Amino acid sequence: MSGTVLAIDLGGTKTLAALVRDGRTLEVRRIATPHAMPPERLLDAAADLADGWNARFERVAVAVSGCVAGGCWSAVNPAVLAIPEPVPIVAVLRARWGVPVTAMNDAQAAAWGEYRFGAGQGADIAFVTVSTGIGGGFVVAGRLLVGGRGLAGHVGRLRCGIGPDAPALEDVASGGALGRAAAVHGAASAEEVFAAGTAWAAALLDRAADALAGACASLQALVDPDMIVLGGGVGLAPGFADRVRRRLEGLPDVLRPVVVVAALGVEAGLIGVADYALPGG
Repeated sequence: MSGTVLAIDLGGTKTLAALVRDGRTLEVRRIATPHAMPPERLLDAAADLADGWNARFERVAVAVSGCVAGGCWSAVNPAVLAIPEPVPIVAVLRARWGVPVTAMNDAQAAAWGEYRFGAGQGADIAFVTVSTGIGGGFVVAGRLLVGGRGLAGHVGRLRCGIGPDAPALEDVASGGALGRAAAVHGAASAEEVFAAGTAWAAALLDRAADALAGACASLQALVDPDMIVLGGGVGLAPGFADRVRRRLEGLPDVLRPVVVVAALGVEAGLIGVADYALPGG
C-alpha cells in the first residue's frame, strides 16, 4: 500500500476519484458533478466514490475547481462551480478519513501532473485547461506557483479588454461559453459545436481559438515558459490546438509560444494532486 493516494478531482462538469501510485491511476470512478448540492454535500458525493477503498490509501489529495488557501475552498467563477462561503475542505476531509489531506486548485494540480509525468516533464511550463471554464498553472524551475491567495494560474480570469463590461477569457473561449453561444443555433454544449461541422460552429471555434491564442502569447511574454500545455475537454478536442497554433504563426519567433497538448488527458489532475501530496511533492 506504500505511497498509495486517494485522489479526488472535483470539477465543474465531472468528479473523479482514483487510487494513484507512482504516477499511475490504479482504479478510477466518476460521476457528473451534482451542481444542485451545497458544497459540503458535493464533498460527500465525491468521497462516496471511494467506498470500499478505505484500507488501500495512506493520504487524501483533492483537486477542486476554484481557489484553495489556508485549507479553505472558495469559488473564483461561481458560474463554473458555486461555493457561496469558504469551506474548510482540508479539515472536513481529514475528519472523515483520519489521514493527511492536501487540497489545491484542479488546474494547478494538472499542471504539476503534466510537469512530473506528462507532456512537460522537466520543463518550465504554463498549463492551460479549456473545459467548462478555463484554468491554468505554472511550474517554473521545478516549483508549482500557487500564490498567497491560491490564485496563481487562473488564466480564465484574464480580461479581454478594458472596462466594466470587458469579458474574461473564460466568458469567450471556454466550453461553457461555446455552449451558451451555440444556443441560438439549437446546440447546448461544446461537444455539439465540435460535432456540428457548420459555418456557425467554425466561427465560434475560431473566436475561441483567437482569444486563447492571445492569452497564450501574453503568457509567453509574461512567464517565458519552454512550452504551453493545452488540456481540458475543449483544449484536447481534435483540431482545436491546431486552430490555436495557426493563430500564433504570424508572431516573431521570440514571442511565439510552443503549444503542445496534454499527455495525461482527464487524469492529469488526479495524478498531479496525488504526487504533490506526497512528502517532498
